[in-house]
Amino acid sequence: MHQENILTAGPALTTATKALIMIHGRGGSAADILSLANYLNVADYALFAPQAADHTWYPLSFLAPPAQNEPALSSSLNVIKKLVADMQQKGTAPENIHFVGFSQGACLMLEFLARNAAKYGGAVAFTGGLIGDHIYPENYHGTFDGMPVFIGTSNPDPHVPVQRVKDTSHILQHMGAAVTEKIYDNMGHTIIPEELELANQLVFR
Repeated sequence: MHQENILTAGPALTTATKALIMIHGRGGSAADILSLANYLNVADYALFAPQAADHTWYPLSFLAPPAQNEPALSSSLNVIKKLVADMQQKGTAPENIHFVGFSQGACLMLEFLARNAAKYGGAVAFTGGLIGDHIYPENYHGTFDGMPVFIGTSNPDPHVPVQRVKDTSHILQHMGAAVTEKIYDNMGHTIIPEELELANQLVFR
């Protein structure tokens, strides 16, 4: 369902010290999310932004029962899994692989990380939470071993309930992540400069 369609930018993986996987939101594009790199301290990172088929990673809300988002959900999770495996095969250590996602992309990224926890370099979720009509802890394995995670969201947000963000933070912390969660009143479904600053301070140091 998803084509091997990945936009890249920055230095080549072979020469870069670090890599960043960037996951766009519903209706967005790889090019959109790649442009965020201009605001992050990632000049020396190899950047990878997969493009979802028809600009969506899965058809329904992330709060739908997971089975209703199949087979797209598994296919999309696999896009990230394959990219990470490929990076490691080419000699990039997990602690040098970083993640950024916005909205639907943030949900997909968080779900991937919780299902495949390891001490990656860090993750930034701009408005997202773990996927499902409720959280399925039995799907989550591994430990983050202190990996920094920043999650920012709006209260309220039209797509992502604040409670799901809080529950997500709690689970990631329980799995060993160093989570910083920021909830902004009436921010809207967007990314604000303060979130970018925190992402730089916490993850892209």
